[in-house]
Amino acid sequence: MENLSYLLYGLKVAMTLQNFAAAAAGAVMGIIVGAMPGIGSLAGVALLLPITYNFNPTTAIIMLGSLYYSNMFGGAYSAILINIPGDSPAIMTTLDGFPMAKKGKPGKALLTANMSSFIGGLIGMIILTFVGPALARFGLNFGPAEMTALLLMAMTSISWLLDENPTKGIISTLVGILIACIGIDTVTGEPRYTFNNVYLLGGIPFTPLVIGVVGFSQVMKMMTDRLQPNKIDMNISIRDSLLTRHEVKRLLPPALRSGLLGTFVGVLPGAGATTAAFIGYAVQKIFKSEEPLGTGAIEGVAACESANNAAAAGAFAPLLALGIPGSGTGAVLLAGLMMWGLNPGPLLFSTNPDFAWGLISSLFLANIITLLIAILCIPFLVKVVSVPAGLMIPAITVVCIIGSYSTTNSMYGVIVMLLSGLLGYILDKNDYPIAPLILAVVLSKILEVNARRAFIISEGSISIFFEKPIAAFFMTIFFIFLLSPAIKKILYKFKKEPIS
Repeated sequence: MENLSYLLYGLKVAMTLQNFAAAAAGAVMGIIVGAMPGIGSLAGVALLLPITYNFNPTTAIIMLGSLYYSNMFGGAYSAILINIPGDSPAIMTTLDGFPMAKKGKPGKALLTANMSSFIGGLIGMIILTFVGPALARFGLNFGPAEMTALLLMAMTSISWLLDENPTKGIISTLVGILIACIGIDTVTGEPRYTFNNVYLLGGIPFTPLVIGVVGFSQVMKMMTDRLQPNKIDMNISIRDSLLTRHEVKRLLPPALRSGLLGTFVGVLPGAGATTAAFIGYAVQKIFKSEEPLGTGAIEGVAACESANNAAAAGAFAPLLALGIPGSGTGAVLLAGLMMWGLNPGPLLFSTNPDFAWGLISSLFLANIITLLIAILCIPFLVKVVSVPAGLMIPAITVVCIIGSYSTTNSMYGVIVMLLSGLLGYILDKNDYPIAPLILAVVLSKILEVNARRAFIISEGSISIFFEKPIAAFFMTIFFIFLLSPAIKKILYKFKKEPIS
C-alpha cells in the first residue's frame, strides 16, 4: 500500500501541465520515431537529449522515458504494413503482422499490436511499481554464466520457428551466426572475416541488414513476381478494425503471458526488448494457436508486441534502483540522469521522490496516451496496403535507403542493405526462413560476449555453467531441447518395431 500512495503522489507530479505535455510530446515522437526504419529508440533518445537541457530533470526524464516506451508501439506499424520493422524488437511482429495485412486485416493487425503493447506495458509498469527494486536485485544474479545458459536455451528454441523444414532453418541460423562473427574479436582484438576491408572491422551494421533482408527483399519479390495490390477497402474505419470477442479471447492469454515474461527479460542486463520479443514468440509456439504461427495469427502478434513493451518498462527497474542500464537506450537515459546531477540507486526513491515516482507515473500516462493516438491513426495507416505496387516499390525503396544511410551516415549502410536484400530474396525464393537468420545475428553476439566472459572467470572450466542453480537450471533445459529430437526418433522407432 505504501508503494501505491507513492504512485498516487507521482501521478500528481506527472499530471502538472508541463509534465503532462512532456509525456504527451514524448509519446507522439516515440510513435513517429518507432515507425521510421533505421532510427530506433537509441537514436531517438540521443537526438532528443540536448533539447531537454533547459528542462527541469523531472520534466526532461518524463519526456525521454515516454519516447523510449512509445517507440515500441511505433515499431509495429511499418512491420505490419510494409514488412519493414521500425526497430529491432518489431522483427518478430513481421512474422504474423504482415501476413495479417496481406489477408486484408491490416486494421485488426494494428489494433492487436496496440492492445497487446498496452497490456504488456501495463503489466511491466505494475511490476515496476511494486517489486521493481527487488526484481532489479534479482537480475544481478544473472552473471555471464547465467546469461550464457539462458541464451543457449533461447538459441536452441529457434528450432520452434522452423516448422516443416528444420534443415533449411538450421542453415539459415548458421548463416546468421557467420554474419555475427564478422568484425573485431571482442576479447583478442583480432579481425575476423574482414578480408582486409576497413569497413568490415566494425562488423555488419544490424539495422541495414534487417532492412535489407526483410524489407528490400520484399521489394525485389514485388518486382519479379509483379504482385498485384491487395483488394482492401481504403475507407476502413476504427469500427472495421475492432476485434471481435473471440479475437480478444485469442489475444489475452499470449499478451498476459508475454507481459510477465518480457518484464523479467527486460530486467536482465544486456537482454533487451528484442530478446524479449523473440522469447515471447518462441514460448507461444508451445501453446495452442487457432492459426499456425507465421501465417497471420493474432497470437503471434500479441506475444511479441506484449513482450517487447513489457521489457521496455522492466528495463527501468535496474536503471532507477541500481543505476545499471539494460540497453544502449538505458545508457543514454543514465547519462541524462548524471547530467542533471541525479545518482540512480536505492537512495533515489527517498532523496528524489518527485523524480523517481513522477517518472514511473508518467509511464502509465504515456501508455494510455500512446494507445489512444495509435487507435485514432489506424484508419489512415491501413491505406498504405491499398497503394498500387507501382507506387509502393519506389516508396519502400526510398524508405530502405534513408533508413540504412541514417544508421551509418555513409553509403556503406546502403550497400549492406542492398546485398542483404539480395541474400534475403535468394533465401525466400528457395524457401529458407528469414527469422532464424536475424535472430541468430541478435543472440549470437550477446551469447559470445557472455560465454567468453564466463570462461575467463572460470579460467576455461566448463563447470561454471553448472555450479550455480540458475545457470544449471537453464543448462538442463538446453540439453533437454538439444536431445529431445533424438529421443523422440528413438521412441518412434521403438514403437514401430513389431512385438515378437
